[in-house]
Amino acid sequence: MKKIAILFLLVILAAVGAVGCGKADEASTSKTLKIGIRGSESRTWDFVKEQAQKEGLSIELVQLNANVNPNTVLLEGDIDANAFQHVAFLDQFNQKNNSEIVPVGSTIIAPLGIYSDKYKKIEEIPDNAKIAVPNDDSNWGRSLVLLQEAGLIKVVDNFDGFGGADKIKENPKHLEIVPVDGATTPRVMKDVAASIINNGVAVEAGFLLKDSIFHESNTAKPYINIIATTKQNENSEDLKKLVQIYQSKAVSDFITETYKGNYIPTQVTVDELKNFKSAYASK
Repeated sequence: MKKIAILFLLVILAAVGAVGCGKADEASTSKTLKIGIRGSESRTWDFVKEQAQKEGLSIELVQLNANVNPNTVLLEGDIDANAFQHVAFLDQFNQKNNSEIVPVGSTIIAPLGIYSDKYKKIEEIPDNAKIAVPNDDSNWGRSLVLLQEAGLIKVVDNFDGFGGADKIKENPKHLEIVPVDGATTPRVMKDVAASIINNGVAVEAGFLLKDSIFHESNTAKPYINIIATTKQNENSEDLKKLVQIYQSKAVSDFITETYKGNYIPTQVTVDELKNFKSAYASK
């Protein structure tokens, strides 16, 4: 009888110990963050994932192609955050969809460039030439600002940053602006005098920023790329940790060495990112 009592006590102690270990393991295991990305920055995010693992943060990278909007995937709850867009693009999406996706940290600036296989200098662009631009409102608007910086056009007063034929105030060379899907801007170069190509698309097409005949020379806040999530998730400690890792010196050095100036690491506060529109006043 005494042996049975001792055996029963040992079984109880073992069960309690197993439950205790289970709770400890559960507490020590962080949730895996699902981050939606696109191909142009996959090398960076593979490196970020490695750095995060060293910090005890688990990341799953979800590759999304050009036919899928990572903001829609985020709102559907299939990912925890995404990293593919600048703040002007996000603002446009929120306005059109009555959504509340917010930036939680800055990543890079990817300077926009004008590329041509026919001309070597911006001054060589002739009258009545066709210029291809990305057709989404924010990057179309960004392209108009770039053409203004290049001295080819002038945008309207009180420019809001978004594209459209009605946003051009002066066009002395009578350029024809041709909006096309952003992913096709490298392929249409043969049909136009020049094409304005997003940096990520340019990288995928094998272009370096130095191959452009003109590119952005400033770091306007509306075009800073971001990590974004839903409003209800913006205070996530895991996401804050992810931002710190992305903005670390190790990741910054990796980006600089890997992309040879095509991507520029940047750190801007969340408040600045959320209040970017004043930046247009200086353009």
